[in-house]
Amino acid sequence: MTMRVVRLANPDNGNPAWIAEGDDGRPLGSAYLFIPAGGGSADLRITVHPAERRHGVGGRLLRAAVETGRERGLPALLGQAVEEGSAGESFCAAAGMRRVLALTYTRLPLGAEPAPTARPVPGYRLVHWEGTVPDELAETFARSRKAMDDMPMDAAAWVPDVWDVDRLRWIADAVAERGEILLTTAAVAGDGEIAGFTELVVPGDGTGDGQGYGTGVLPEHRGHGLARWMKSEQIGLVRSRFPKLGGLLADTADSNTVMRRINDGLGYRPTHRSLLYQWDL
Repeated sequence: MTMRVVRLANPDNGNPAWIAEGDDGRPLGSAYLFIPAGGGSADLRITVHPAERRHGVGGRLLRAAVETGRERGLPALLGQAVEEGSAGESFCAAAGMRRVLALTYTRLPLGAEPAPTARPVPGYRLVHWEGTVPDELAETFARSRKAMDDMPMDAAAWVPDVWDVDRLRWIADAVAERGEILLTTAAVAGDGEIAGFTELVVPGDGTGDGQGYGTGVLPEHRGHGLARWMKSEQIGLVRSRFPKLGGLLADTADSNTVMRRINDGLGYRPTHRSLLYQWDL
C-alpha cells in the first residue's frame, strides 16, 4: 500500500499529531502525542480505520511519534490501554512495545442487591458535590489530589499530574461540556483538610453506566477505612439520585490489591482485562 504520513501544522494544545493518507488522499489513521507541561513521558494515541489494519499504517504512525519523542528528549511513549487478546494488543506486541501494566475492569450492577454499607470513620465527615468543587473546599481539594501520586503503576513511566484549583475547574467544565455529571465525595478531617476523595462520572440522562474516575486517600489518613466508607456512601447516593442508572464501572491495576479488595467487597465483578504498553526511548 502506498501511503504518506503528514504531520498536522497546528494540532490542538501544541502537541504533535499525524494523519496517514492513502495515495488517493483518503485518511487511513491518525496518531497524537500528549506531552505533559511538567515533562516526563508522553501519552500516545494511535487510531487506524478497521478496513486499513494489518497494512503497516499503525507502524508508520508509531515510527513518526517515536522520532518526535526522541527529538524532544522524552523518556518514553505510554500507549493507551488495549483489551487483552485484541488486535490492539497484537499490534503493540508486534511493534516491539513493552507491556508495563495490567488493568482489571469491573462493574457494579445497581439493579442488584444494595452494596454493603460501611461504618463512619470517627474524626472525619463526608461532603458531596456535583460538578465544580465549592469555592470553600477548592484549595484543600487541590492539595488532596496528591493522594493519587503513589498509586500502583508497575513499570509504566507515568508522571503524576500537577493539580491546582484552575485544573480542577477545567476538568469539571470539560465533563459538563460533554453532557455528563461529575460526582465527588470527600472525607474531611477535623482540621478542615480533605483527607481523601472518590469521583464518578454519570451520563447526563442518568441512564447506562457511570464511570469511576479515581479514589485516593492521603498517606497519613490511610488504614481507617475511608476509601470504603466514601465509595459506599457515594453508591447509595447514586442509587437514589439516578434510579435509571444501570451500573458503575471501575478499572484498577492488578497490583493495586487494596482498591481491588475494596471494590470486590462492594460488589464489583470483573468484566475484562486490558494491558498498557510502552515504547522506551
